[in-house]
Amino acid sequence: MKFSIVLIGFLAWLIPCNSSAQNSSQKTPDSIAQGPFADNSNHWYMGPDKSRMINPLPGKPRYQPTQLTEIGDNILLFQKSNGGWAKNYDVFAVLSEAQKDSVRERRDELNTTFDNGTCFTQIAALSIVYKSTGTNKYKEAALRGIDYLLSAQYANGGWPQYYPLEKGYSREITYNDGAFEGVMQLLKNILDGSPQYDYLDAKYRKRVGEAFAKGLDCIVKTQINDAGTPTAWCQQYDEHTLQPAWARKFEPASISNGESSGIVLFLMSIDHPDDHVVDAVQNAIKWFQDSKIYNTKVVTVPAPTMQTPFRTSTTDRVVVTDSTAPPIWTRYYELKTHRPLFCNRDSKVVYSLAEVERERRDGYAWYTYAPQKVLDKYTAWQKKWAPGNDVLAHK
Repeated sequence: MKFSIVLIGFLAWLIPCNSSAQNSSQKTPDSIAQGPFADNSNHWYMGPDKSRMINPLPGKPRYQPTQLTEIGDNILLFQKSNGGWAKNYDVFAVLSEAQKDSVRERRDELNTTFDNGTCFTQIAALSIVYKSTGTNKYKEAALRGIDYLLSAQYANGGWPQYYPLEKGYSREITYNDGAFEGVMQLLKNILDGSPQYDYLDAKYRKRVGEAFAKGLDCIVKTQINDAGTPTAWCQQYDEHTLQPAWARKFEPASISNGESSGIVLFLMSIDHPDDHVVDAVQNAIKWFQDSKIYNTKVVTVPAPTMQTPFRTSTTDRVVVTDSTAPPIWTRYYELKTHRPLFCNRDSKVVYSLAEVERERRDGYAWYTYAPQKVLDKYTAWQKKWAPGNDVLAHK
């Protein structure tokens, strides 16, 4: 899962202007961007997986972004009987008839998810296809997708990674790699009047509005407050207690600056934010400023090929001192102490990248520049929505 590249690509495709008045002048896109589906397709092409319905065939072409009905038909094909989608398939792939039959045969296998940009991307694409073609089957599929998405929301406003619920961390409220944020952005686009969703009637819009309000409340409530010091967000939260929780064995309960950056950018996109949203942004901005790491750069270096059960590594990463380097942040900061945090696959917490075993050291995004994108947008946001309260004024 590659949060920054994939989610930013998704948001660039999907974020409309803030106000409905502005959106009324927009046109529905006439193509389906590949970027929002990149995490899914990249995983599909990594290599065969016996658990998948189908695997890629060699030499097969992909549909062009303007081939709307072909892409739309693929999305319909992959839609499960509950209205959701499984992850890690390429909806742009030209499939054989045998592959299509295999997918149809497993339509009732409900391994449906929001992970890797799944579900909200398909709904957005189907809406574009319907608006461009007027063919009802695409609208009906998009509505089934929205029904699935709304049914998956917890009463406290959060969304799990998988629905129907499975065992393990996938039941937790998931900000990891922008899953929660992607769902909320789709709902916001609908409420903001993005033209590709103008087929939704008042009943659907009411349901969407209620889900959005609950989701926003969940985001505000889950901002981590360490003994009176508001910070940012964890990747995942216990679905009952709303407390930070572990995800995978190397993803500890901690303050996660990568996911938090996406959350704050989303909150900053809200028109006329209430005081709770304004405070959440302000607190996160101060946290990003205070957690900067200076004079530090991560360098990728060649290394002997190393085969592991998880991946093949051909490089390594080292942290070097560089007085010219821009500020950087670690992906994780320890709760309470706020120390930069790292972790191995055995769940052993360590405090430097050098202590992480090579396969994970080279195979996971332990550092990030994402908070800088938020800080760069702060001044304009603050002048508009929090005049007279610049939390960076004395930094």
